[in-house]
Amino acid sequence: MNENIYTVLMTAITVLGSATAFRYYEKRSMRKERDDEFIRHDCKDRIAKLEALLVESSREKEELRKMVLELTREVAALRTKVEFFERGGNPRTGL
Repeated sequence: MNENIYTVLMTAITVLGSATAFRYYEKRSMRKERDDEFIRHDCKDRIAKLEALLVESSREKEELRKMVLELTREVAALRTKVEFFERGGNPRTGL
């Protein structure tokens, strides 16, 4: 008789322990899924921000390139004038 009681108690403890373990692993799995989803959304947000920064950087780069070209033209024109004056040219006569 005692053996039957021990068997019933052991079975009950095993079942309760298994159910608790199952709930624990289920919650852990759900938490991991939420964490993965959070990371996924965070990465999407970061990518969107980086894409916006890249577009802005491209615009700035294009503006700076235009400025460099304009400054290069101005330097070339000034260089020509300096060479002209160094040769003793007269700006009024062009000689």
